[in-house]
Amino acid sequence: MNKKLSLQKWRSAASKRFPINRLRNFYLLVFTTILILFAEVANQTTNAQQISIISTGKEGIWSKEKANNWYKKQPWLVGANFIPSNAINQLEMWQADTFDPILIDKELGLAQGLGMNTMRVFLHDLAFQEDPDGFLKRLDTFLSIAKNHHIRPLVVFFDSCWDPFPKSGKQHAPKPFTHNSGWVQSPGQQALKDSNQYSRLQNYIQTVVSKFRKDERILGWDVWNEPDNMTGPSYEKVEIANKVDLIVPLLRETFSWVRAVHPIQPVTSGIWVGNWSSDETLKPIEKLQLEQSDVISFHNYDSAAEFEKRIVFLQRYGRPIICTEYMARPNGSTFQTFLPVAKKYGVGMMNWGFVNGKSQTIYPWDSWTKVYTSAPELWFHDIFNTDGTPYKKEETMFIRSILKTQDSKHL
Repeated sequence: MNKKLSLQKWRSAASKRFPINRLRNFYLLVFTTILILFAEVANQTTNAQQISIISTGKEGIWSKEKANNWYKKQPWLVGANFIPSNAINQLEMWQADTFDPILIDKELGLAQGLGMNTMRVFLHDLAFQEDPDGFLKRLDTFLSIAKNHHIRPLVVFFDSCWDPFPKSGKQHAPKPFTHNSGWVQSPGQQALKDSNQYSRLQNYIQTVVSKFRKDERILGWDVWNEPDNMTGPSYEKVEIANKVDLIVPLLRETFSWVRAVHPIQPVTSGIWVGNWSSDETLKPIEKLQLEQSDVISFHNYDSAAEFEKRIVFLQRYGRPIICTEYMARPNGSTFQTFLPVAKKYGVGMMNWGFVNGKSQTIYPWDSWTKVYTSAPELWFHDIFNTDGTPYKKEETMFIRSILKTQDSKHL
C-alpha cells in the first residue's frame, strides 16, 4: 500500500470528522487544562510552604535590637488592668447596649491624674462576632478617649481565666462579695474544642489588627492572658482535662495570625507561674510564650523579693520586660513595695484593678471558697471607689510621687 496515499486518506477522513478549527480548539483546550493543573499544583505547594513557615513560629518576631530600640522610646510604662466599674466582664464593656464612653472617660481621667500612661484592656471574640463594625467603632472610640488622657493601652485578645462558658447579650448580676464572679474566658470552652470555629477566631484577630496595625494609640498586642490557667476552685470542675493541649497549637497560630498582618506594635503573652530559673525548667507553653514574644511580659503577686527574683530570671532573654499583672495587698504585693524595684530594673508595670465596681476585685481570690458578707478592711485589688475617691490616699500620693519624679525615658 502507498503510505503517502494512506496518510492523505486518513487526514481527509479526520478533516471531515473534526474540521481543522475544531481540532485546533480541542488541542488548545487540552493544553490550557494541563497548564491550569500545573499552576494549581504549584499554588498548593506554595501554600504548603507558607503554612510550614508559619508553623516554625519564627517569621516576624522582632529582633532583640528592634525590641530594645522600641522600648527606649517609651516612657516608664505604668498603668493598670482596666475595666470600667459598670462592667462585670469584657462583654459588658464592649457590647453596644452597655458600652459607656462617658464613664470610661471619667475613669481614665483618674489614671491620668495618677500619672499613668498605659492600661491593659481585654477584648472578647463574641462581642466582635455579634457586631463586627460596631465593635471596631467602639474600640476606636476607646482609643480616642485614652489618647486624650495620654494613655496607650496594651490590648488583650484571648483569656483562659474564670467562666469557660461566655454568652453574648445581657450579662448576669455579680455574685455578692465574690472576686470576678462574672469574668469570662475567650474563646470559650465550646469554641476551643471545635476546630471549625478557629477560622472565625482568626478573622476576629486579623480584622482587629488590620484595622489598627499602624495605630500609634495602641502600645502592643497581648495575644493570650494566662493561657494555661485551669481556673482553680472557681470553675475547675467544668474545665476540660486537655485544655492546655488544645491551647498550645492555637496559641502558636494566634501569634502567627497577628504577625501575618504586620503590625507596628510589639506582640506578647505573659507567663505567670512556674520555675523560670532556666530554660530547662520551663513548661512547653512557657517556652512558646517567651520565644514568640517581642517584649517579655509576666505576672507576679508575691513578695517584693520574689518579684525581683523573677525579673532577674527573665533578664537572660535580653528583651524589654513588662509586668502586666501585680498588686495583691494581703500578699505584700503593693505599689510601695513593687514600683521601686520595677523602676530600678526599668520594668513596665500594670497592676490588676482600678475602680471598685461590678468585677468586685476588692475581694480576694478565696472568696470563691470562703464566705464574705462585707467589704474586706484590706482591699485585695483596686485603687478608687466608684465616686473617684481613693481607697488609700497615701497610696495614690505615692504613685503620683514616683511617677512624677521618674525620667521621661527610663533606659
